[in-house]
Amino acid sequence: MDRNKNKNVAFYTLGCKLNFSETSSIARSFENEGFNRVEFTEAADIYVINTCSVTDNADKRFKTIVKKAQKKNADAFVIAIGCYAQLKPEELAEVDGVDLVLGATEKFKITDYLNDLTKNEFGEVHSCEIEEADFYVGSYSIGDRTRAFLKVQDGCDYKCTYCTIPLARGISRSDTLENVLDNAKEISDQGIKEIVLTGVNIGDYGKGEFGNKKHEHTFLDLVRALDKVDGIERLRISSIEPNLLKNETINFVAKSNTFVPHFHIPLQSGSNDLLKLMRRRYMRELYVDRVEAIKNAMPNACIGVDVIVGFPGETNERFLETYNFLNELNISYLHVFTYSERPNTPAAEMEGVVSNKVRKKRSKMLRGLSAKKRRAFYESQLGNTLEVLFEGENKEGFIHGFTENYVKVKMPWNPNYVNTLHKIKLTKIDEDGLVRFDFAENTVAAV
Repeated sequence: MDRNKNKNVAFYTLGCKLNFSETSSIARSFENEGFNRVEFTEAADIYVINTCSVTDNADKRFKTIVKKAQKKNADAFVIAIGCYAQLKPEELAEVDGVDLVLGATEKFKITDYLNDLTKNEFGEVHSCEIEEADFYVGSYSIGDRTRAFLKVQDGCDYKCTYCTIPLARGISRSDTLENVLDNAKEISDQGIKEIVLTGVNIGDYGKGEFGNKKHEHTFLDLVRALDKVDGIERLRISSIEPNLLKNETINFVAKSNTFVPHFHIPLQSGSNDLLKLMRRRYMRELYVDRVEAIKNAMPNACIGVDVIVGFPGETNERFLETYNFLNELNISYLHVFTYSERPNTPAAEMEGVVSNKVRKKRSKMLRGLSAKKRRAFYESQLGNTLEVLFEGENKEGFIHGFTENYVKVKMPWNPNYVNTLHKIKLTKIDEDGLVRFDFAENTVAAV
C-alpha cells in the first residue's frame, strides 16, 4: 500500500446509475490500496473509464475521453472497464493510449492487475466468457451527491431483441438481503438522505447470490426490509419492468415511511406488434393497468417512461400508435432512446429498417411530448406542500432539489440548505420550466 501512497487515480463513468454505483465501489478499492482519488480533469497516474454499450454515442465518446486523459498526462495508465469492455474488449484495446481492458468479472479485482504501470504498446485484455459472470458483487455510489445509488441486482435473463445487456452482464443474480441492508446502513451512517435502488432488472430481485434460480427473497421482501433501515429519509425505485411491478409493491410504497411516490417503468413501444418484435414480456394493456394502479393508490405519483423510437418495423402507423398512446396516458415524463443497431442482437438483422432521418424526427416529436407531459405534471402539483431535498451544486446562483414525487425545484443559492429536507408550497413555474421558490415570498419549514 505504501508504494501507492503518492499515486493518483481518476474515474470517468458512462451510462447508467448501475455503472455509477460500481465505479464508486471500485474507487473505494483503490483508496483501500493507498491510492489518492482525484478528479478526471486533474493529472493522474491511472485513469479508469467505465464504459456503456447501450447507445452508439457512448461507444464513440470513449475515444474522446481517452484523449482527455492523455492531455492531462501522456504517460498515464489507462484502463477500460464496463459493458463495452466486456462486449468488444479487442476493439477498446486497439484505441491509442489504452493499456488494460477488464471484462465483467475482472473489473472488481482491478487492483490485482496494477503491479506494473508501464505504458503498453497494445492494450492488454483480461475478459471472461460471460457465462462465468455468475457471482454477485455488491456496490453503491457515494460522493458529493445527496443521493446514493445502491446496487441490489445485476444481469438479466430477458431476451429483448435490441439489447446487449445479457451479453455484457450475464444472467440475473441478486445481492443477499443481509448485504443490501448492511450497505444501506453504511450509506445512512454517512449522512446521505436518499437511496436510489439500482440494477439491470431490479424487479427480478430474489434470484440466488450465485446465479442459482431458487428464489430466496422477492422484490417486495427487499422493499419491506429497506423501509425499516434507520436514518434513511427517502428510498426511490429507479426502473422496474411493468410485468414485475406488482400491486403489493405499489400498495406498500403508497403507505411506506420512506419509499417515495415515483416510478420509472420502461414501455419501449405503444404498439403491441412492436412489443412482440422486441420480445417484451407484456402488452400495452398491462402498462395501462400498472399506471392506473399507481395513480389510484398515489394520485400525485410521478411516472417516468422509457421509449425507443425507430425500431425495425416501426411504420408511421405504429409510431403514431405509440405517440397517441403516450399522449393519453397519465404519465409525467419520457426518456426517449433513438434505436441504434447493436451487433449480435436479433433486431440488427430485422427487416423494416427506419432511416436515421426519420428516427431523429420521431425522437424530436417524443421529446416535445415529454416536455408537455412534464409541464402538465408540474402544474398539477402547484398548491401542494411537498418535501424538497436540496443538492450541493451552485448552478448560476440557484440551489436545486427534488420533491418526493420528482418535481425539480430551484431556490436562490444558500449553502446552508445543501443536503437538507424542507417542506415548501409549490406556487410558480419559472421560465426554464422548473418550480421556483423564493425566501422573500415564502417561509421554509425544516423537516
